[in-house]
Amino acid sequence: MGDSILIIHGGGPTAVLNSSLYGAVTEAGKYPQIRHIYAARNGTGGLLREDFIELGQLPEEQLRLLLQTPGSAIGTSRDALEEEEYDRMAEILQRRGIGYVLFNGGNGTMDACGRLYKTCLQKGMDIKVMGIPKTMDNDIAVTDHSPGFGSAARYIAQSVREVCADVRGLPIHVVVVEASGRNAGWITAASALAGDGGGDGPDLIYLPERPFDEEQYIEDVRKLLEKKTGIVVVASEGLTDREGRPVVEPIFRTERATYFGDVSSHLAGLVIRRLGYKARGEKPGLLGRASILLQSPVDREEARLAGELACRAALEGESGRMVAFRRLSDSPYRMEPFLASIDEVMMYEATMPDAFINERGNGVTEAFREWCRPLLGEELPRMLSLN
Repeated sequence: MGDSILIIHGGGPTAVLNSSLYGAVTEAGKYPQIRHIYAARNGTGGLLREDFIELGQLPEEQLRLLLQTPGSAIGTSRDALEEEEYDRMAEILQRRGIGYVLFNGGNGTMDACGRLYKTCLQKGMDIKVMGIPKTMDNDIAVTDHSPGFGSAARYIAQSVREVCADVRGLPIHVVVVEASGRNAGWITAASALAGDGGGDGPDLIYLPERPFDEEQYIEDVRKLLEKKTGIVVVASEGLTDREGRPVVEPIFRTERATYFGDVSSHLAGLVIRRLGYKARGEKPGLLGRASILLQSPVDREEARLAGELACRAALEGESGRMVAFRRLSDSPYRMEPFLASIDEVMMYEATMPDAFINERGNGVTEAFREWCRPLLGEELPRMLSLN
């Protein structure tokens, strides 16, 4: 077996992706038999180009900066891989003496992790391949939640709380905030936590797990406008109608990624045209996955732990698995990590369960709030309104 380890990032960055990198690197450094701790520069393409970054010699004061650095310090990618490229990767790993590989990413990356694991197995190569979960969208199967989500949830909850305070101070329009999430509404739903601790929360929440009905939306807004003059709506970027068509035509598509049209502007425009009421759209976009100021400390620690445990498991002989989390209790919050078979994870998408969505499909339940609340970390800053 090779005496080096390789870490690969895949997919969109998060506020805590580098925390998992920190956990993996510091754990690998405890094993004297590990000669090199490599990172593939810019994802799987870096492995195929044999473009490696040596991490083993970085001083601790530099490594610790990873805990407060968003994005990916080693570079990530959305490379589309063909079957023959997995063969090439396995051959490169064996030739370079790399006996351990850690894939850190979401659904697509876990699929690549599983495929490389099986390729090495079929070729009789003693190369251990492990997965570290990462996604702000929280749509990886098996695990209770994924590193990256807690910080994105904290960001949307705090941002919507601030928008709600603004609208309450000058209640003259409908504001539609667009949240990330292609097919899973976890981030959109987390905006409900804006209402915790005396803050104002959104009036309406629309998730991709429910077909978007334009008539119901207009009716929901119209009824609210009979009671109040300032309204905040949070809507997922991935809203589709009953036929499964996006409510706004995507501006660009690739094999897996969809670059959505401006859903918030579209929904604001509907209010203006159909109800004759002032409205505007807001779209945080990448800010929701790049904010260190709103990074969840719970998320950061669990991301670090996931990296550490994946590295330790690989070095102790595990392969073809992903670190996952099991919820033990909501209050007090307790979870335990475990190793899931990569076959149970590959390309399976976890969406919001029915128990977390209200009956009308325009909000979330208390069960969701109780589940989500601990992942944000400490309480959001309290606010005051005298109006």
